[in-house]
Amino acid sequence: MKPGPFNSITDVPGIQVGHFTDLDNLTGVTVVFPENGAVAGVDVRGSAPGTRETDLLNPVNLVEKVQAIVLSGGSAYGLEAVSGVMHWLEEHNKGYPVGNETTQALVPIVPAAVIFDLLVGSSTVRPSAEYGYLAAQNLKSGPVEQGVVGVGTGARNGGLKGGTGTASLAMPGGVMVGAIVAANAHGRAHDPVSGEIYARFLEQNGEFKLRHTPQSLAAPDYTDIFSNSFVRSNTVIGCVATSARLTKAQAQKIAQMAHDGIARAVFPAHTMFDGDVIFCLATGEVEIEGPAELSRMGAVAADVFARALVHGVLHAYSVGGLVSYRDLYEK
Repeated sequence: MKPGPFNSITDVPGIQVGHFTDLDNLTGVTVVFPENGAVAGVDVRGSAPGTRETDLLNPVNLVEKVQAIVLSGGSAYGLEAVSGVMHWLEEHNKGYPVGNETTQALVPIVPAAVIFDLLVGSSTVRPSAEYGYLAAQNLKSGPVEQGVVGVGTGARNGGLKGGTGTASLAMPGGVMVGAIVAANAHGRAHDPVSGEIYARFLEQNGEFKLRHTPQSLAAPDYTDIFSNSFVRSNTVIGCVATSARLTKAQAQKIAQMAHDGIARAVFPAHTMFDGDVIFCLATGEVEIEGPAELSRMGAVAADVFARALVHGVLHAYSVGGLVSYRDLYEK
């Protein structure tokens, strides 16, 4: 298996990504847009999540497809960005149809999750409806900008600068799996002694471009990672997309399995200070057969999510008083 041509979530046909980045205040918004809508699932694993419309994705509930996923900075304030994305979708006739023959309307279905970035940059300027609208205006296919951009603009990962990352992998049979992640975990993505990236064993085609020669891994330090030097308000959020045809229940299972990618890339993962949320979008282009193939896809999704998280860390640069991984280890 190999990454797609852009090694990004946009390798899944019909998926576009739009960022809006506020470098002055170090916050931003990322929109994931399936052009023809997509069946969606979600798994909320963190203990301090900030979300919108996640109950709607329960497989027993009515709506089958969503029109976009919003990933935003700004903590709970950042959920306001969804309103701007909804207005953009309404202007483009995207939404869930309601009404009857005489009275009709469209309601765009836009689940969302936010990261805590209020202590990086400005704590009083947060993503607004305008930010969401501008991110939607920037939607495009092809290469996706990574690092200090969009939702990852104000991200902090394990005490270093985090960022937005993406990756993909093509499965046998024509199924493409991609992910986009805001690397904003409480835990580190690297060993603090050697600098080794925990998920380096998942690297595809030298994509991490690491120049340093790591020493042996140190024993885990269970006290340092919870010391006062770490801000205890974080969250990894992201979205997995696949070209497979899935039900809502199957999409939820893929989102659930993708959380293993956080544990592969970050130590520790899913702490009380994280609000980890992963969405799954299924565009329905390729049929899959049986639970074994679904399980294989979930395993791939976890690896792709881990690689995307690493990209978010490695593409970040030092800003807002936070040192980047590359400035610390790659000189």
